[in-house]
Amino acid sequence: MAKYKSLFNVEGTLGEITFYKNKDGYYIRSKGGVSKERILKDPAFERTRENLTEFGRTATSGKQLRQAINVLLFDAKDGKVTSRLTKALSLVKNHDATSPRGQRMVSIGLATAPGKASLKGFDFNKNAVLNSVLKAQYSLNTTTGEVIITDLIPNQQLAAPSGATHVSLTSAFLNLDMDNDISDLQISPIANLPLNGLATTVTLTPSAPATGTGISFYFLKAAFFQVINGIQYPLNNGTFNALQIIDIQ
Repeated sequence: MAKYKSLFNVEGTLGEITFYKNKDGYYIRSKGGVSKERILKDPAFERTRENLTEFGRTATSGKQLRQAINVLLFDAKDGKVTSRLTKALSLVKNHDATSPRGQRMVSIGLATAPGKASLKGFDFNKNAVLNSVLKAQYSLNTTTGEVIITDLIPNQQLAAPSGATHVSLTSAFLNLDMDNDISDLQISPIANLPLNGLATTVTLTPSAPATGTGISFYFLKAAFFQVINGIQYPLNNGTFNALQIIDIQ
């Protein structure tokens, strides 16, 4: 692999040479690698095929989770959330102790305590980690999905970004059956507070418990806004909004 300088920025393959770009600049390398047909058929690549199968299933599980909470996720995620979630779910999959190698599944891993622990606390926006944004203690009722933050003092217990004047807090309760791709998401009414010094007990209760035979996920979200002429606008398109899986049952 070599770095090259040219009057023209070239990307693609020319004969046996491939030109490509990464974050450090433009590079050149010789074309090579194992053919797709050999990977799919050669016994020597059996482990590779097993890994690819499990990776595909894990990526699908991540997609199911993201789609199930899209209404929460759309303004509280970073640009690499897909790959980060897939990596986290790969650890969950490893806790499937019953399936043969190459067939391990996230859904079975999540049925175990270590599997749940691997995903609990996952932040969908690495630029706004909930434990750094929210400095107050809260309680969770796993039967109803209700979250209570007692005597929250917004300007002391929230690490609000510069320019923010208000915060919206939301809890959510998801039941997700990955095997059958069935989900039920219940979201609490939004609690919108000015970022002042008044202590307020915030109660976030989803409209109903999530139903189904899958795994139960619980979320807490903090979104920041700025008031201009009496209207609240999302701050920096949600760059500093936090969304975390606070528990899994």
